[in-house]
Amino acid sequence: MKITILTYGSRGDVQPFLPLSLGLMARGHSVTLAAPPRFQDLVEEYGICFSPLAGDPEDLSRRFNESGFNFIKQIRDMMSHAVEIGAEMLRKTEEACREADLILHTFAHAVGAHTLAREKNIPDIHIQTFPMFVPTGDYPNVTMPDLKVRALNRLTHVVSKKAAWWTSSFGFAHVRRRAGLPKRKLYFPFDDDPLRPPTPILCAWSPSVLPASSDWDANIHVTGYYFFDPNASYQPPPGLQDFLEAGSSPVCVSFGSMVNRNADTIDQILRASLTRSGQRGIILSGWGRVNQPSSKDLLYLDEAPHDWLLPRCKMVIHHGGAGTTSSGLRAGIPNIVVPFTADQPFWGRRIHALGAGPEPILVQDLSVERLTQTIAEADANVFRKRAQDIGQRIRSENGVEQAVALIESYTSTWRNFKV
Repeated sequence: MKITILTYGSRGDVQPFLPLSLGLMARGHSVTLAAPPRFQDLVEEYGICFSPLAGDPEDLSRRFNESGFNFIKQIRDMMSHAVEIGAEMLRKTEEACREADLILHTFAHAVGAHTLAREKNIPDIHIQTFPMFVPTGDYPNVTMPDLKVRALNRLTHVVSKKAAWWTSSFGFAHVRRRAGLPKRKLYFPFDDDPLRPPTPILCAWSPSVLPASSDWDANIHVTGYYFFDPNASYQPPPGLQDFLEAGSSPVCVSFGSMVNRNADTIDQILRASLTRSGQRGIILSGWGRVNQPSSKDLLYLDEAPHDWLLPRCKMVIHHGGAGTTSSGLRAGIPNIVVPFTADQPFWGRRIHALGAGPEPILVQDLSVERLTQTIAEADANVFRKRAQDIGQRIRSENGVEQAVALIESYTSTWRNFKV
């Protein structure tokens, strides 16, 4: 098959599709991975065909950080970003899928990709790294607090599905008018249709972290995370290797793609908290671009592979993005989550519920006193032992193999359905 994968966002939204692409290619399929242009080198490094989409996700990250935890503002900012790049995104998406026999798509592409698949009369599959479009009473929509009542939790999922459909429809209409595009009938991939099999949803997280819900439909599957095997060939820069060998295991701080106007203040809190805790630290500045002089107890880096670095650290402090959460749990070390926006509070609460880390600290509540106390709490044996157990279970899973099997099974079903 010729498969196109459509994803948009930060590195955590692209990284899982690298091992998945290779898994599909190993089965003889041709894969094109379509993502923001800044990830072209990363994708092509693995010999995967890359197709650039429109827009820069750093702009969306900045807007989300300014929205904080306000659901209405998040929708407004996401919609504003989508409208600005909409016409070019439509063109690039169609170009990436021109020869596709199957489209795999993520949250941002759900409506557009499914509509395109229907127009081309080919199957599509939705893949998500956080639970969306999967109504359940077990927990609320990822942007909402746990309401403790199953019916209310489920209602938040129903409302979010409606909101996703409404914003997609309104956004496309706005883009169409601005760009002079023809009218187009849109389709929601999770509506019932007697003429088409239900669009499968593959949940790319570990069942040890978030198991399948009993009230889900049969087309929803928890596959496990999509990881590469540990990279024994990675050669760290001399500064990193020297730092690791010069003392005790450090605390890793990784806020990844977060672009926050208070980045300098957050950095000062981190430095002071590590000092008070008597901890050595490695700070991965990522998109925040805070870069202070390093010392014998503190090292600043733009980035380093989580799968190599985190197992060499004693704990990790991060924002709770789905990608960093998966890496932190896989490493088997305690996780301290400082959510900035979107689904991050959900993963922070989940890590605490699993016993793999203390209660999350919302970024606006971050202080030297609180973070120092939380670092000491995370260093306790109870969190360390639980994190090790969860990490071992995650490392025993093979999410790529499970996903590839489900993808091939569904496309076979699709062919039989169309006959």
